[in-house]
Amino acid sequence: MAAPIAHRAHVVMVSGPSGAGRSSAINALEDLGFEAIDNLPLSLIPRLLDGPPLPRPVALGVDVRNRDFSSDGMIEVLDSLHREARLSAELLFLDCETDTLVRRYSETRRRHPLSPDDTPLTGILREQELLAPIRERADVLIDTSDLTPHELRAEVARWFAPQTGVPMALSVQSFSYKRGLPRGVDMVFDCRFLANPHWDPDLRPHDGRHPDVVAHIEADPRFAPFFDRVHDLVASLLEPFVEEGKASLTIAFGCTGGKHRSVAVAEKMAKALADHGWRVSKRHREIERQSKDGPSGEARVKA
Repeated sequence: MAAPIAHRAHVVMVSGPSGAGRSSAINALEDLGFEAIDNLPLSLIPRLLDGPPLPRPVALGVDVRNRDFSSDGMIEVLDSLHREARLSAELLFLDCETDTLVRRYSETRRRHPLSPDDTPLTGILREQELLAPIRERADVLIDTSDLTPHELRAEVARWFAPQTGVPMALSVQSFSYKRGLPRGVDMVFDCRFLANPHWDPDLRPHDGRHPDVVAHIEADPRFAPFFDRVHDLVASLLEPFVEEGKASLTIAFGCTGGKHRSVAVAEKMAKALADHGWRVSKRHREIERQSKDGPSGEARVKA
């Protein structure tokens, strides 16, 4: 008979290409109360978990640098963990765009573990090919291409922090269509039809959190019907998503520059959802790119 879910030990295996943020994710899990073990050989994982009952959740870092690493070997370990009734096992995979990985290696001047005597790109491509079958098995996949370390920690916490009683985490984001759609979003809404504060010299320097910018956008007679319909649509879907077991939902609002209209609408939507008791995080992609000291992607809205 399977062990009760409440008594199953939680094991998270963490993998991904070198430079994608695997170590940062493991550190974030450790801060969340996980026992973190990095670079453990695959052959030792069953022996570790066959011991006494685990007093707290465990995070295991595995990548190509492990002594006995292979894609088949890791998949075999994953399958064995899923067969263990006393364990609840997940695979967290940290992914990243190739160009971003090359840039990160260039900035740190580190050698890639799979191409110590060749260019980092050679090793990156080899590693991506090696990890492709493992990526397909991921329970949680986080693309770190546009994330700062702080934002990555917030994303890990969104997936793995102890439950607070709120059944689903919401993320509301703003972005610029000129830079493309953000990755991993569930719902996207276009705000480019609203009155644009960019054309007002007094408003242009401010972003969509400034009260004068907000007032300018909300004065557009099209704003209220748009916002109310989007809010009603989103609100009507939240409980059904929860019933289907969805753990998180990401909603994105876009405009031309990602500074005024999308930011104002995202802020208002995040507050409206938080006022109804949902756990909401915000991210303004273009504002974050403008300055390293810009607003955090983990900014929380209190109900």
